[in-house]
Amino acid sequence: MDYRLKTVCVILAAFGLAGCDGAFSNGVGPRVAPPEVVTGMHTGLRPPARPSPLQTAAAKPARSAHTAEQFDTTTNEQRSEAVAVAPAGGGRKLGVTVGSLGNPAEPGFWLKTPLVSVAGKGRVEYPVNGKSVAVDLIPIDGPKTAGSRVSLAALRLLGAPLTGLPDLIVYAE
Repeated sequence: MDYRLKTVCVILAAFGLAGCDGAFSNGVGPRVAPPEVVTGMHTGLRPPARPSPLQTAAAKPARSAHTAEQFDTTTNEQRSEAVAVAPAGGGRKLGVTVGSLGNPAEPGFWLKTPLVSVAGKGRVEYPVNGKSVAVDLIPIDGPKTAGSRVSLAALRLLGAPLTGLPDLIVYAE
């Protein structure tokens, strides 16, 4: 009976690991490139990669970063420029979006939003206090009414809550 239980456990473990992509192998074993890399053609299995977004030149945070100050690697000069370049009332109003904190490990001033279909420059305003910040507008899929993701640096300059869902007014240049 004990032998059967051990056999069943081994079989279940084998099935469980069968779906792994080698992440536990520390790089040992063969790696097969996806067909689009081998042939240079798009297979339709994945959408083509988007062009790299417009990013400000801020350093990536250290792997040991744990606080908002450690993740926000923008310099005082970059912060001053982002506020100075974003005069209130300038640009074409795209609409209002609910903002949430995006990936804090992505440096710079950006807004990933479905309000744009092409990457470009813009401005985000937090109507609660009237503060405004120049950002890179990066398109994401979704309806225009879907929320947006905001960089840590932009939310901090706006004075918006990092853990909240503030309404933000978005403008394009």
